[in-house]
Amino acid sequence: MVVYMLEKYNMIFHPISLKDREWMTQKLKEEELGACEYTFSNNFIWSDVYEVEVGQVFDCGIIRYKEQEHFKYSFPFGNGDKKKVIEWLRELCAANKDKLVMYPVLEEERKKLIEWFPGEFDIDSDRGDFDYVYTVEKLTTLRGKKLHGKRNHIARFKDEEDWNYEPLNQENIDGCRRMAKLWMEQREDKWNFEMEQELKVLEKAFSFYDELGLFGGVLRKKGEIVAFTIGEPLNSDTMVVHFEKAFPELQGAYPMINQQFVLHEGQNFVYVNREEDTGDLTLRKAKMSYYPDVLLKKYNAMESHVVYANENDKEHITAIWQQCFGDSKEYIQMYLNQRFKEETMLVIFEAGKPVSMASFLPVQVLINGEPVAARYVYAVGTLPNYRGKGYAKEIIKYGAEKYMEPLILQPADETMERYYAGLGFEKGFDPSPCWIYEGSPDWKKGNVNPMLEGNIGKWELESIKAADYKRLRDVYFAAEGYVEWDEAGIQYALDENVFCGGQAWKLTCGERVEILMYRIEEEKLCIVETTMQEEELRLILPEIMQSIGVSKAYSSNTGGMILLPKSIVWAEKKGYLNLTLG
Repeated sequence: MVVYMLEKYNMIFHPISLKDREWMTQKLKEEELGACEYTFSNNFIWSDVYEVEVGQVFDCGIIRYKEQEHFKYSFPFGNGDKKKVIEWLRELCAANKDKLVMYPVLEEERKKLIEWFPGEFDIDSDRGDFDYVYTVEKLTTLRGKKLHGKRNHIARFKDEEDWNYEPLNQENIDGCRRMAKLWMEQREDKWNFEMEQELKVLEKAFSFYDELGLFGGVLRKKGEIVAFTIGEPLNSDTMVVHFEKAFPELQGAYPMINQQFVLHEGQNFVYVNREEDTGDLTLRKAKMSYYPDVLLKKYNAMESHVVYANENDKEHITAIWQQCFGDSKEYIQMYLNQRFKEETMLVIFEAGKPVSMASFLPVQVLINGEPVAARYVYAVGTLPNYRGKGYAKEIIKYGAEKYMEPLILQPADETMERYYAGLGFEKGFDPSPCWIYEGSPDWKKGNVNPMLEGNIGKWELESIKAADYKRLRDVYFAAEGYVEWDEAGIQYALDENVFCGGQAWKLTCGERVEILMYRIEEEKLCIVETTMQEEELRLILPEIMQSIGVSKAYSSNTGGMILLPKSIVWAEKKGYLNLTLG
C-alpha cells in the first residue's frame, strides 16, 4: 500500500516546463495571490536551483521544491478542494516517513490551516521572507519629505541630458547580459554562492524572456547600459519585480531605474511587489528606504506535535493557567492582552484544545560582553489530567531547538530547580542576599497603598514611564549576565506591579536619578527592584512604610537558570535576572 501511494504521489508531480504555463497561470488567476512566488515564471527560472516540480490534484495546483534534501510544498492554489489536497499530502508524506512542510502560506491560508487542523501545524514566519509592496503612485511620484533623498539622487542622475530609458527586448538583451557580467566582476571581493545562483537564474530569464511573457526596462547613460530591471504581472492589480541591477557608484542609477520602470511599465497596476530581502540587511535598508505600504507576511507551516498558540486558544490558555497557578481571570487577561503574541507561546493539543503551554518571551542577555538574543521561559503548565506524559519537557526541548537561543527561567522552588536541571538548565543568575527591615507595629494603622506625593527626604518622587525606567535600568545594571527586557516587557512589569498593589517611582535629587519598584506581599513591603544603595533606601523606608501601612520590608532576588545552545560558550554563568513577570 505504501509503495503504491508513493508511486501514485510521484506520478502527480513532474519537472516544471513551458508546457505548464497555461494551466498554472489559470489556476493562479483563480486566487489572485499576492506573494512573489505565485507566478509561473518565477518558479520556472528558479527550477534548476530548487528542483521545482508541479502537479494538479483535486482541481488544485501544487508546487514542490527541494530545500536541504527535503521537499517543501506550496499551499494548494485554485478553486479546488484545498483541505482534501492537504490531507492527501500529509498521508503521502507520512508514507515517505516525512512531515508535510508548506511555504509560502499567507495570512488567510494560515487561518484555514488553524481551522482545518487545530494544533497540528507549527506555523511561523521569518522577517527576511516578507514581501515589500508599494503603491504605483508612490514609486512613480516619490512625493513627500521621506522620499526627498530619492528625488535628489534622480535629479543628480538627470543633471546632464545624456540618459534615456527604453523597454528591455531582444535588441538590447545581450547588452544587459554584458552589463550583468561587469556588475558581477566589480563585486568579486563580495562574491558568494547565492549571487552566483542569482546570475544563473537571471540568464534563464534572459533566455526565455519572450516565452515567459516578462517585461523589463533598460537605463542608458551616454549610450551605455547602466541599469536594467525585469518583472511581470503578479495578479490583476500588482506587478512583481524579479531583478534590478544598476551600477551603485553611479549616483541615482538605482532610484532612476526603479522609478522609470514603474512610470513606463506599471501604470496599469495599483501595486508593485519588490520581493523579499532574504535577511540581507543592506538590501533591507534599501527596500525600507522607500517606506513600503505593505510588508506581506509569509509563513512556513510544518506538521508538529508542538505548535504556536493563536488568538483562538486564549480561553483554553486561561483554563490551563488558572488550574496550574491559581491566578484570577483579570490577571491572566492582562498578561494575554499585553504579552501574548504570535510565535511566543508554544502549546500541545489534545482533543482539539491546548492542554500544555509555555511562553518564550524575547529578552537580551550580556554574554561574554555582547548582547545575545534569548528567551525567558514563563508560565509552563499542563492540565492535571494530562500530566505525566512529558508534555512540558517536550515543549521546552522544542523551544530550545526552534529558537536556537539561550533559554532563561526562574524556578518556583527547589523541586522545580531539580526538574529543570534534568533538562540541561544550569544556575546562571546568582540570587541577591535577602535583607529585612523592621519598623514599628503601629505603622500598620496607616491607609493601604495610597499614592505618595511630593518628596521623601531629599528625594523628589514622580511616576515613571516605561521608556525612562528601561533607560535607567539598562545603565545601572548593565554588566556581564544582565538580562534586558524590551520596552513592552518593562511596561508589562510596571502594569503587573500596579495590579498586584505596587508602585514604581523615579526619584530625583539634583542630577541623580534612581528607580524604585515595590509591592505589598503578605502585609510586607517587597522591594521588587531599585537602583538605590541599600543604606539610602533604608533612610526613606520608614516614611514609605508608614504611608502604606506595613511594619516590615524586605528585598530579594531569587536568581535563575539558563540553557545555552551548543553554539554559545559562557564560562561565567552569573548575572542579574529580575522583573520576571510575577
